[in-house]
Amino acid sequence: MSASAVRLVDLTVTHQRHPAVHHLSGEMALGSLTAVIGPNGAGKSSLLDALAGRLPVSAGRIEIAPELAGRIAYLPQQSQIDRSFPLGVLDLVSLGHWPRRGALGAIERPLRDAAREALASVGLAGFERRRIGELSVGQFQRVLFARVLLQDAQLILLDEPFNGIDARTSADLLAVVRRWHGEARTVVAVLHDMELVRENFPQSLLLAREPVAWGPTAQVLRAENLFRARQMAERWDEAAPVCERA
Repeated sequence: MSASAVRLVDLTVTHQRHPAVHHLSGEMALGSLTAVIGPNGAGKSSLLDALAGRLPVSAGRIEIAPELAGRIAYLPQQSQIDRSFPLGVLDLVSLGHWPRRGALGAIERPLRDAAREALASVGLAGFERRRIGELSVGQFQRVLFARVLLQDAQLILLDEPFNGIDARTSADLLAVVRRWHGEARTVVAVLHDMELVRENFPQSLLLAREPVAWGPTAQVLRAENLFRARQMAERWDEAAPVCERA
């Protein structure tokens, strides 16, 4: 049996005082590639925020393997990032060094060179001096992936990483995800494209605030599971207490 990277024990999470995730238990193996899917409002992003330590746990617990502690990278949705700030592309990518250097640590030339290499690896060689506000949606997503590359994390959390980008960029960034998987890194991605999930993600968690199915993708994406998730979404009561069940 594979060792566990992440173990969730009766996990409950709230977001802005609304129920988000209820009573979720299960494990993600070290080196696994998992898609988190479900209807809008199912708690997918809230789960990722809790895994990243950005959202407190209301009940239950999250157990991260000791060898992954401090080696977690989180890529948010683009809508959460203010691109009006006058920040250069190379400077943003170089922020990937911060987990090891600290916020005030100097970024010496070898580290800047590593940032340039990360940019080149996502197809943006020569973009170092651009401002982030000048980039297209797809180009900016490549920059965010380059920053994650620099973090050299063992647990990588991606929130809608292919949303709103062109097919070529999606294919290039999927290749990066496959590279991480091939390097035995643990990757968890919130996604909504079921065909992309079927073709690229061996494991899936179907969430509708409560777990609907979790395991091999072909089994999780059975019609009866998807139908049950839709039914559960239609019955959501936004005013209900966190742990009240129908």
